[in-house]
Amino acid sequence: MAAPLIQPTRHGLYCAAGDFHIDPWRPVPRALITHAHADHARPGSEAYWSLRDGLGLMRRRLGGRACLNTVDEGERLQFGPVSVSFHPAGHVLGSAQIRVEHEGAVWVASGDYKRDPDPTCAPFEPVACDTFITEATFALPVYRWPAVETVAADIHQWWHNNAANGRTTVLFSYALGKAQRLMAALPAPHPGPIYLHGAVAPLTQDYRDAGIELPPTHRVSEAPGDEDYGRALVIAPPSAAGSTWMRRFRQPALGFASGWMRIRGNRRRRGYDRGFVISDHVDWPGLLQTIEDTGAREILTTHGRADELVRYLGERGLDARPLATLYGDAGEDG
Repeated sequence: MAAPLIQPTRHGLYCAAGDFHIDPWRPVPRALITHAHADHARPGSEAYWSLRDGLGLMRRRLGGRACLNTVDEGERLQFGPVSVSFHPAGHVLGSAQIRVEHEGAVWVASGDYKRDPDPTCAPFEPVACDTFITEATFALPVYRWPAVETVAADIHQWWHNNAANGRTTVLFSYALGKAQRLMAALPAPHPGPIYLHGAVAPLTQDYRDAGIELPPTHRVSEAPGDEDYGRALVIAPPSAAGSTWMRRFRQPALGFASGWMRIRGNRRRRGYDRGFVISDHVDWPGLLQTIEDTGAREILTTHGRADELVRYLGERGLDARPLATLYGDAGEDG
């Protein structure tokens, strides 16, 4: 029996026929990267390949000295006898699925992905393959995402109500991808100005530099010491909650935007006033639709609810099994 075209090693997912790794978790000679989140893009490798749209984000993540090669969507590369191409994953700006073809066999490593519309990145593109490597972050039937427009309208109304009462609206979300998507989705006019935490502001500038239209924002770090944030929306990473950074806001209203908010108890346990269900990962119906769209005969699942998804697919006659990786389970990236 032939060895799998892509298999896990102590350095990451490895294609021996092409001598490259996909999203390696240790430094390697050649690293093909699906997107710029820290669990997929790690510094230290000799050379990298990624989609051109995410160049600014990759530079920020990997450092200015990294040897970074950018490719266009669908452009064919050759690594020895192996043909490789990058296709939009719809996760964040510059996110990609990586198609690998060798001796008639086609594998797709999808990284993280979503099927919902998002004006801040290219939409997901189904790619036909024999073997599909898929995330399983939200692979349970309870995880079904409402329309983004509905969630954005709810956030806008909450912000409006807080502003009318002179309370700062603090919305916690992942700094890369989620924050920018939220800003783009908020309907105008806004009840007040938008301020960004120092972890969110530079990434937002990378989006603007890539041509993504976003509303005007201000850095909290550049505001006067006596700034009144009573009508403001402040977007910050969850790590800022409970920190001394929050002391500048008087009686803030706290919200969290994440797919994990589908489970109501999560909001109460974390101490947020409001929870908004929006995720940059595929939900249960989208996951099943994607697997069907690929036409894959073999499904390999990574992180999240991998075992549950394998069981479900196996009961429906598909060849499915978990694939061990060191990718994160989307704690703040949900």
